Amino acid sequence: MQLKRLFSTDSVKGTRNYLTTQKKYEVLRTVLYFGISLSLFAAGYIQTGSRGNLLSIVAVLGCLPASKSMVGAIMFFRFQSCQEHTAAEIEQHSQGLSCLYDMVFTSYKKNYAVSHLTVCGNTVCGFSENSKFEEDEFNKHIGNILKMDGHKNVTVKIFTNLSRYTERMEQMKTLDAAEKETRAVITTLKSVAL
Repeated sequence: MQLKRLFSTDSVKGTRNYLTTQKKYEVLRTVLYFGISLSLFAAGYIQTGSRGNLLSIVAVLGCLPASKSMVGAIMFFRFQSCQEHTAAEIEQHSQGLSCLYDMVFTSYKKNYAVSHLTVCGNTVCGFSENSKFEEDEFNKHIGNILKMDGHKNVTVKIFTNLSRYTERMEQMKTLDAAEKETRAVITTLKSVAL
C-alpha cells in the first residue's frame, strides 16, 4: 500500500487497473477523514461535557473534505477498469506508443469512460468498452479542454470496435510526433480525468 496514493494519484493515473485499485484508497481516505472529524468531536465533548465547543466546530468543518472524499469514492465505484482480455489484446499493439488506461472524463452533462487512450503528438485515439459511447459529445468536450490548454489541431477519435482500434494503433506507430507535444497532451488529459 502506498501512503501517498491516499492524497495524490498523479503517479498512477493512467496505469493499467487504476480504477480498480484506486477504489480502496478512496474508501480508506474517506474513513480516515470522517474518523478524524469524529475523534475531534468526541475529544471536545469529553473535555467540556457539551457540544458547544471549539473542537465541535472544527469537527463539523472537517466533514467538508470528508464529504468531498466520499463523492470521489462514489465516482470511482461507478466505473470499471479495462477488462483483462481487452487489455491483453491492446498490450500486443502498444509497444512504442504513449498510452493511458482507465480514463474517466467528467463534464456537466455526462461522464465518459475510456478504457484506453493512445497519444502520438496531436493525435489522440481511444477505445471504449461501452458500445453506446457518445463520441461526438466527447470530442467536443475534450477538444475544448485541449484548446483551452493551448494544444492546437488535436484530433480525437474513440473506437468501440477493438480490432479497428488496434489497427489504428499500428498506424500510429508510423507517425512522426514530437515527444514534448505528446507529453503535454498526456499531462492535460491526466489533469482533467478522474
